[in-house]
Amino acid sequence: MTTSRRTVLKGIGAVAAASAFPMPYIRNAEAATLELRWLCWEHYNVKALTEAFEKEFNCKVSAGFFDGNSEAYNKLRAGGTNDFDIVMADGFWPRLYAKQGLTQTLDTKKLVNLDKVFDDFKAPNFMLLQDESGENTVAASNCWGGYGFTINLDKIDEADQDTVSLLFNEKYAKHLSSSARFEENIALAGILAAYTLGTKEKERPDGKSFNPYVLTDEELEEAKKLLIKQKKLLVTRWNDEDTLERLLRAQSVWASPEWSGIYRRIRFDELDGKSKLRMKHVLSFKEGGLGWVDTWGITSGVKDEKLDLAYEWINFRQRPENMAIVATQIGWAPTVDVRSLIPERYVETLFLNQTSAIKGLYQFDAPSSPEKWERVWSEVEAA
Repeated sequence: MTTSRRTVLKGIGAVAAASAFPMPYIRNAEAATLELRWLCWEHYNVKALTEAFEKEFNCKVSAGFFDGNSEAYNKLRAGGTNDFDIVMADGFWPRLYAKQGLTQTLDTKKLVNLDKVFDDFKAPNFMLLQDESGENTVAASNCWGGYGFTINLDKIDEADQDTVSLLFNEKYAKHLSSSARFEENIALAGILAAYTLGTKEKERPDGKSFNPYVLTDEELEEAKKLLIKQKKLLVTRWNDEDTLERLLRAQSVWASPEWSGIYRRIRFDELDGKSKLRMKHVLSFKEGGLGWVDTWGITSGVKDEKLDLAYEWINFRQRPENMAIVATQIGWAPTVDVRSLIPERYVETLFLNQTSAIKGLYQFDAPSSPEKWERVWSEVEAA
């Protein structure tokens, strides 16, 4: 999300050649080389992994990129199901893709590495990879995290660190930042608004539990007021994570929401003695927080040999040795348990001993009323 949803970390890792399958991938001798087309967040396009897959399965992989779920969704709706075989998504978006007929139900018997996924990301503990009936699997998990706050421990008082209200606290005026993503700005403000109004735990108009992407008009109005108030407190709304990293390292910004990639860069420098900055990343707050589990889905038009290859891709990417590369090279927390394969420093900073935290995070979703949300954001920007 944003120009780059998450940031790339330098790391280590080598591609293991061993396959999880005893037999080589076979296709018609007369058929042309198959090409697997992939719509994804760019940072997951790890060259070493793609090349290893192409070699092992004698195919070609091409990638198209997007910055956020809504962009990918619009591409698929505009005919992208004929252009892409695999699509990534997170939060509630895989359900939406399936409901709209953009992706197909997955055969879990063909997903051979599901037993290596943490229980916290499997049904019945985590149900967003099933359709609303809970009967059909619509996506396979990849990585997880939150849209938490990276905080300078020497600048933010301990009592203010574990609350969404930190981003609206005048005590830290001109030392706060937020991303330019209007959906998550409104959702975070909506969590605080509902908590303050006392509506978060009350019966909801839709009969479901609270979802910060499904706000009442009262909550949306309160969120707007919070965001207007917040404007004078911010250094900037950052568009790319490199900008935020510079501001955090210069201590111009003391707290900002992000996906924890910047926190990891700074934390590794502290561990290596290259920096004295002490940062903390808060995943969840007393009012609640935002989170995501990103996934692999197979688009609705894929069949026959291409469908087999799509399953091979998901299985290949879910192999623990390959997930360890994702963890160390791009710095995102796998939903597959790789703790025995990576250094302890990665286990700590990727929160792999804290996977249960996902249960307390509201998952990314599409706003229930895009028109209302866009109007609210326009009013915030104009204020």
